[in-house]
Parts: sequence; structure tokens; C-alpha cells
Amino acid sequence: MREQRIGIEEAKALVGEEVGVSNWRTVSQEMIDRFAEATDDHQFIHTDPERAARETPYGGTIAHGFLSLSLLSTMIFEAVPPLEGTSAGVNFGFDRIRFLNPVKSGARIRARFVLAQLRLRPSGIVECHYDVTVEIENSAKPALTARWLTLAMPERPDQSAA
Repeated sequence: MREQRIGIEEAKALVGEEVGVSNWRTVSQEMIDRFAEATDDHQFIHTDPERAARETPYGGTIAHGFLSLSLLSTMIFEAVPPLEGTSAGVNFGFDRIRFLNPVKSGARIRARFVLAQLRLRPSGIVECHYDVTVEIENSAKPALTARWLTLAMPERPDQSAA
């Protein structure tokens, strides 16, 4: 969906609406292990399938909540069209995050994005707030919900032409 851009006024009209749904993405044990390495969080519920099967109610390992959260960056990229006149999107933070259901190793997840608020700052930066739900395939309860704040940075004039 990234090829198609949307105008600011068109985006303002979408406040309160679902603006994108990402593709399903498998959260593999390899992905979980690599996240454990990157964050130095090697708790057995994430990295030891046999022990997690014996000692937890999950039947095996589960993804780190922050792994599921961090995948929002790629899921928004594939689900929500960029704004015309902007060059890059950056994280601005979260107003709230709730981890509601563990993501088991091998499960597939996707994200739904509802544009909750859009504000054009005097600097040209566009502040967007999204209500995000990360769904787990074949599960009634989502992995997480969050209010995610992002900033779309305005395009800058080409400095190389000067």
C-alpha cells in the first residue's frame, strides 16, 4: 500500500475510521530468540520451549510483549498509506498499551489501525494518533491494544540543487 499517498485533508476526513489492516505475520521461535538476544531478555517462557511447555499454561514459548509491540513499525508501513508532502514517519510515543493475550510461538498476528486524531503542527509536522489492535489469528482476544502517536515529517527542499 505504500505506493499510494493520501492528502492531509483526505486523511482528516478519516479520523475515527479504520485506515489500514496489515498482512498476517508469523511470530516464529527464531524471531523470539533473536529478540531475546537483542534485548537480553532470556526468560525461559520465551526461549526454552520444553520448559515453557512443562511449567506454563501456554503449552510452549510465547513472544515478548515488546516484540509484538515493536512489529507495529513494519505493520503500519504495509497497512497505512503515507501522507502527501511528508518524507518520514517517526515514533512519538504511546498514551497507553495493554498486553491482553500472549502470542504463542508460531502464531500469526496482524494489526488494525484506526486514525483517532490528526493534527497539522505549525512546523508542518503531522501528528497522528492511532488506536491499534494486534490480533492473533483464530483468537477472539487480541494480543494488545495501544494508542500510538506518530509524527510525519514534512519533505525538505532538495539541498543538492543549491
